[in-house]
Order: sequence, then structure tokens, then C-alpha cells
Amino acid sequence: MYQWRKFEFFEEKSGGKSSIPPEVTGRIECCSGGKGRIIVGCDDGTVNLLDRGFKLIYGFQAHASCVLFLQLLKQRNYLVTVGEEDQTSSHLSSICLKVFDLDKMQPEGSSTTGPVCVQILRIFTNQFPEAKITSFLVLEEAPPILLISIGLDTGTIYCIEGDLTRERITRFKLQVESPVEPSDSSITGLGFRVEGQALQLFAITPTSVSLFSLHESPPRRQTIDHIGCSNNAVTMSDHLELIIGRPEAVYFYEIDGRGPCWAFDGEKRFLGWFRGYLLCIIGDHRSSRNTFNIYDLKNKLIAHSMVVGEVSHMLCEWGYIILIMSDRKVLFIGEKDMESKLDMLFKKNLYNVAINLVHSQQADAVATTEVLRKYGDHLYGKQEYDEAMSQYIQTIGHLEPSYVIQKFLDAQRIYNLTNYLEQLHDAGLASKDHTTLLLNCYTKLKDVEKLNKFIKGEDSVSEQRFDVETAIRVCRSAGYHEHAMYVAKKAERHEWYLKILLEDLGSYQEALQYISCLEPNQAGVTLQEYGKILIEHMPAETIEILMKVCTDMGVSKKVRSNGAHLSMLPSPMDFINIFVHSPQSLMDFLEKYVSQVKDSPAQIEINNTLLELYLSNSLTFPSISRENAGDDPSLKANSSGNKTKKSSESKDIKEESDRQERYRRGHVLLKSAWTSDMEHPVYDVDLAIILCEMNAFKDGLLFLYEKLKLYKEVIACYMQAHDHEGLIACCKKLGDSTQGGDPTLWGDLLKYFGEIGEDCSKEVKEVLTYIEKDDVLPPIVVLQLLSKNPCLTLSVVKDYIARKLEQESKLIEDDKKSIEKYQEGATSMRKEIDELRTNAKIFQLSKCTACNFTLDLPAVHFMCMHSFHLRCLGDNEKECPECAPEYRAVLDTKRNLEQNARDQDRFFQQVKSSKDGFSVIADYFSKGIVSKTANDT
Repeated sequence: MYQWRKFEFFEEKSGGKSSIPPEVTGRIECCSGGKGRIIVGCDDGTVNLLDRGFKLIYGFQAHASCVLFLQLLKQRNYLVTVGEEDQTSSHLSSICLKVFDLDKMQPEGSSTTGPVCVQILRIFTNQFPEAKITSFLVLEEAPPILLISIGLDTGTIYCIEGDLTRERITRFKLQVESPVEPSDSSITGLGFRVEGQALQLFAITPTSVSLFSLHESPPRRQTIDHIGCSNNAVTMSDHLELIIGRPEAVYFYEIDGRGPCWAFDGEKRFLGWFRGYLLCIIGDHRSSRNTFNIYDLKNKLIAHSMVVGEVSHMLCEWGYIILIMSDRKVLFIGEKDMESKLDMLFKKNLYNVAINLVHSQQADAVATTEVLRKYGDHLYGKQEYDEAMSQYIQTIGHLEPSYVIQKFLDAQRIYNLTNYLEQLHDAGLASKDHTTLLLNCYTKLKDVEKLNKFIKGEDSVSEQRFDVETAIRVCRSAGYHEHAMYVAKKAERHEWYLKILLEDLGSYQEALQYISCLEPNQAGVTLQEYGKILIEHMPAETIEILMKVCTDMGVSKKVRSNGAHLSMLPSPMDFINIFVHSPQSLMDFLEKYVSQVKDSPAQIEINNTLLELYLSNSLTFPSISRENAGDDPSLKANSSGNKTKKSSESKDIKEESDRQERYRRGHVLLKSAWTSDMEHPVYDVDLAIILCEMNAFKDGLLFLYEKLKLYKEVIACYMQAHDHEGLIACCKKLGDSTQGGDPTLWGDLLKYFGEIGEDCSKEVKEVLTYIEKDDVLPPIVVLQLLSKNPCLTLSVVKDYIARKLEQESKLIEDDKKSIEKYQEGATSMRKEIDELRTNAKIFQLSKCTACNFTLDLPAVHFMCMHSFHLRCLGDNEKECPECAPEYRAVLDTKRNLEQNARDQDRFFQQVKSSKDGFSVIADYFSKGIVSKTANDT
């Protein structure tokens, strides 16, 4: 092992100044460490506890004579000792085992000082004969259960198991294989191995290694080797391996036999294990000097080596290796910190050793990354780029990728960069920029195989090893459209897949097939984005897919007719923007939709759009591109003059025919969406009127005005068109009061003819007939209106005026007769009133008006000339029973008239609805209502 490197990873901390305190007077026979203390047993029977500065805490007399062995338990603060006591009987052994509770001290005033001894046991009994104790080991199974193993020079092991403090113990003994020489049977070392439920005990003699399975009953012995070792050359590793030291080598044992061995020459006087290091004190036969070596077996190096004197004990506590020398001096040897050890290695460029060191000692990720980075930088400086990259790759996840990437941006090192970026993606730590860079590397190298593996590898997209959008963008820009489409399809980025098909490859049919396979909602989203270009190139097929999306043709007709289901489907109006340059296709799409869906939630918007399309003058748009821009226009005109003219005329005829057909459809839509049984139309009336007026669509305007009962606007349309026959026919239809029409239309019509400024005698005579029939206008107004037309003669109104004059004369005569009648009645009433006021009234009735019997006293006579017996009147003797009902009716009428006089709305309504409003006002005056109200106010 001389080729192993030596390092100074450990250093002496005490500077050789520590020693056993003078208060400890006896020779140290045994020691143990734990719980921040060192405990030493001396040949004078005392046990002393020392602190971290090797100062005496306290000491006590544990045994009468020598303390042979002691062990401080780890789980409970108990100290187990084996020592000699005064022999009181020849039949009893002087060797005793004691258990001290270090948490409990003897009370003051007692004969002894120190901790309480909780149990004393005699090791040797009649069944367990006395022999020399050569080794001692205690195992804490499950407190308070202890397993104590005592090795003897006879090859026997005495075991004591149980709760010693309560004397609930079991004793048994084990025997190793008997050697040829009795002197070789001494137990030189013991070691427990606990793994799960298995409890095993290693027993070492100078000539054998045995393994006892204590979990079996009875314990099974197994001899695993026929070589052994001397005392103190036995220890256990952290991995529960038995280690023994012989002059030629150090051997490791598992339960199945000998493991690895390390050929460290020299007599092994002490073996130990500290934090993964093997501790060896190797004796020198030529002098009293010994060598203390600390081996790092994993990294195959000597972490520390120093020459020491005669060592009596070795133990570990407080993170130090403690050597107690025969001259009572104490050496503290501590491990240097990781940074110091690494600096030492870096200075010697021993990066491999540094890496192995941080791995073996399970250093944190930061320290490991720093070592790998420095090693990589070292190799990079030596231009060993492949080896440097292998180190940098191990730093992924801890070292900033940009640190590595910028070193390998040179085109000559693109392979190394590609390798690093691949590992970065495999670790799931790549950003969008890293994906872009890796794909660019593949495209620069034209390495299609790796590109396929990266893009099309198993679950490469689903595991999100890279940013999908970045991969698509880079592959697309580099011309690898197939790879870009694969990623887009795998990641369900439909918009990118379609963008490549349509914008890069022009595969419109394939794009439509792809959209048709999507879910309806997803298909709708993609059509909103890319439908414009599809409509331009494949309108019919695109419309079919739109119909499938908006109507869900795969669903049964019964379900489709459900309004709730329709509200969940996309509306056709959501796709109107894709038809911005294809109004004809939009019209076809909406017509198909309306033919299949009758109760769409967007029916009003659909009908409005259809009306705009139907009533527009043209469905074509100016061409964006100019074809044959390089040709000479003058030559082109000369070569095809006549032909162009004919095609232009044919085109105009075709456009006119299409326009008339669209107008017809628009008219049908206006009527079908507002039938007679519908209160409101299924379109925007104001928008429809504006469209009809903008495009001079007379039939539509007439229909809308008539439905809105805007009769004056209806006849205004005919007036603008100078359609006299249509005007009269319209007034016959809309001016018939018996059918709910407006008779005043005839007056507007007469006014129109009076202002037209042309001869329209025939029409005027016909109009006058209807005016006279419904008494629409007074004759004076008729004459005033017609007098404005210089082309009309008096003969037109001669017969009308004659008839009206005759009617007026007759009315005057009737009124005169009525006046005379009312005047005579008023005169008679005044005369009667005067007589009642001035003359006496003689009552000559001889019979009662009520009972028709002879009138006798007491009797009551009324001014109305009715007489009654007083008994016939009953309680009511102030009014005539015969005349009272008529009088009350008059009073009620008068009271109602007074109330009606205050109801102004009713008065004005009567004036408005009456043909002769003046007669209504006259009637109010004649009844005294108006004047009465004025006087009251």
C-alpha cells in the first residue's frame, strides 16, 4: 500500500499539552466515552469522569481492587463495570459486575460518595466456572434489557441478558471451536451485529472468527474463518462489518465470511473506526515508537499519518480521536474542515481525489458542484474538452447553465455543447433558450437522427422535456416542418399545427381534415383563427365543417332541437370575421344554418347579417393584388377592346340578375321573420329600414312601414316614385277606417296632388270621393289645397262643392228648426217658473196618487201637482215619490258632468277621436261644463 497518497486531513488539536489529571493516581486499565465525558477505570478500583478539557469532574470507588472493564451505555446514563472485590470466601469469586446510575448520586452523609450502584452481580458461579476475562461488551437491546457478553481465555463466552436492575436476568454461555493449542482459545474480541430481528455476535480468538446467531434457540455457531488476532485489534465499522488486524493485513468480515482485506504491514496494536475512516496504530519492533495511520479506504488514501509513543488506549469522543499514552499524555486528533481539505487537493491538482472525497463524505451539493466546476475548468484550460464537459454535466441542477454554455459556443465545440444541452433537457431543467440552442445545434449539424430522437422520442413531449412552443418555432424556422408538426400534434397545440399547414405548406385539404377530427369546441377556436384563409381557398369544405361545429350534426335531431343544447354550441356569429373577404360564402353559410336551425339564440343577429348581404348593391370586393402588373395596359386594351366591352356588358347583366335575386330573398326574409302572428320581428327593424333606404329597396320599406303602421311614410314612398295608381291603391288599403286604417291619408294625398304641379284631374276626383265619404276635410280646406295646382280647373271640384253646399244648406235648415224648438221650450219654462214665483197654486186632486183612494186629511201636496196621504209617504215627506227618480237621474248626470269636466285627458281624447272636434267643444259648452269649471277656478 505504499502507492497510496498521504495527506494531512487531520491535525493534532491539543498541541501535546493534554494529559490525565493528577487527581487520577492509579494506572488506567480501561476507558469508555459518551455523553460528552470520558470515563477511565484504574487499578486501584476507582472510576473517574473527565470533561472535554480532560479535567476531573469527579471520581468514586467502584471496586475494592482493579477495574478490569467498563462501558458507558448510550441510551441510559448507566455505567457497567467489571472489577475485583475483596474475597470474603474461598468459594466465591472476587470478580463482580456492577451497574451505576450516573444520574443518581449517593446522599450526603453516606459512607461512600459517587453515583448509586443499582446492581451487583457475581459473574462466576458453580455453573459458570471462573476464568480470566479477556474481553467485555454490552448491548442495549431495548432499555432496560441489556445483553452483556464476557469473553474468557478458555474460549467460552458468558452472556447475561435481562433487566439487571431488577435481577430479571438469564445466563447462558457460548463456546467457540476448540483450537489445537489451548493457549489459542482466548476470546480476544467481541462484536454485536443487529439487523432487523437478527441478533448476531462475532467472537474472535487468535486462530478463529466465529459468528453466533443469538436470535435462534439455541444460538447457532458458525466458524467463518480460521485466522484471528490479538487483543485490541478488533473493531466494528459503521456498516456492521467486523474488522480485525493482523501483522500482514486488515480483514473485513460479513456474516457470510471474509470480505475485502487491506495489506497494511505491521503489528496492529489498536484498531478503530471513525467517520468512515479506519484507525490503525501499527507497532515498530525495532523501537518503542508506533505509527498512527488514518486510512480512507473508499478513496484509497492515507488521510493522516504520525509517529506516536506507546499507546495504552484509543477512543473517540467530541468529534476527536483520543489517544491515551502510556506516559499519561493525551493526544486530540481532529479532522480538518472540508474547505481546507479541498484547498489542499486543488493546489496539487488532485481533482479526482477531491471529487471522490466529497462523494464519500456526503458533502452538500454546493461543495460537490464547486469541486466538479473547478475540475472542469482545469480540464478546459488543458483543452481536454470532452473530459471537461463530462464534469460540467455532473453539475447540472446546481451550476448556472450559462456558465458552461458560454465556454462552448465556438462552432468547433458544438458537439460538446449539444451533449450538455441534451443532459440539461433530460434533467428537466432546460429553459426556452436552452431548447432553442439545442435545436439550432441539431439543425446546424444536420443531425436528423438526434433531432428525431429528441422530438419523437418516447413520451418526449408528454414529459415536458422541453418548451413545446420554442421547439415548434425553431423547427419551423429551420425548415423542419415535419418535426414541428409532430410536436404540435403531440402537445395538442392545434393552432401551431394549422399555422404550419396553411402558412408554410399550403396544405388546405389536410388542414380541414385535421380540424374535422378535433372536438367541436376546439375546432371552433381554430376556425376563428385560421378560417379566413380556408374560406378563401376551399369555401365549400370550410362551410361544411362550420356547419358541423355550429349544429353538431353527429347529435340526433331531437337533441339538436333542444334550446339548451343549442346555447352550448358556438354561434355562427362567432365566425363572421373569417368571411371578411368572402361575403358570398358568408351568405351561403348563414342560409344553410338557418335552413337547419330554426330557433337559434343568435337568430336576430343572423337575420340582420343576412339582410345586409341581401340588400347590398354588390357582394364583390376590389382585388388586393394586381394580376399581370408587368403587362403594358395600352397593348392589352388594343388587343382585346371589343371582347372586354362584351364581357363587361355580360358581367353587368349577371350582377343585376344576382342583385334582384338577393332583393327577392331579402323581401322574403323580411316577411317570414315578421309574420302577422308575431308581435316583434326576428331582426332589428331600425337596421332593416336603414338598409332598405340606403339601397333604395322600395318593397322592403313599404312592408316595414306598413308593419310599423307608419302609413304616412308608406304613401311618401309612392309619392317619391310618382306612382299615382299605387298611391290611391295604398290609401284605399290603409285609409279605410272600417279596417282600422287612417282616413287622414286621403287629406295628405290631396295635398300631394295640389302641390304636384301637373294635371291629375282623374286622381283628384277619385280622392275627393273618399274624402267626401269619410268627411276627412272641410270643403274650404279642399279648395285651399287644390288651388295651389295651376293645372287643375274648377270643373274638377264643381260636383263635390255642389254636393257639399247642398248638405250644408240642409244642415243649416235642421239647425234652425232645432233652435226654434229649443227657444220655444225655454220660453215655456221661464213662464212656468215665473208663475210658480208670483201666483198661488191650486191643488184640485181628490185622490191620493199613491193609493188612488179619496184624499183626506192629513194630506201632502207637491209643486209637481201630485198629492198623497201622509200615511202613504212614510218617512219621506219632502219629495214626491213619483218625480224623485227622474230628479235623482238629473242630479247624477249633472254630478258626472262636473267630474268629467276635471278629466282633461278624456276631453282631449274625445276631441282627437271625433271627426268634428268643434262639435265636442260645443257640446261641453252647451251643458255648461266648461263655463262651470272656469267659474269654480
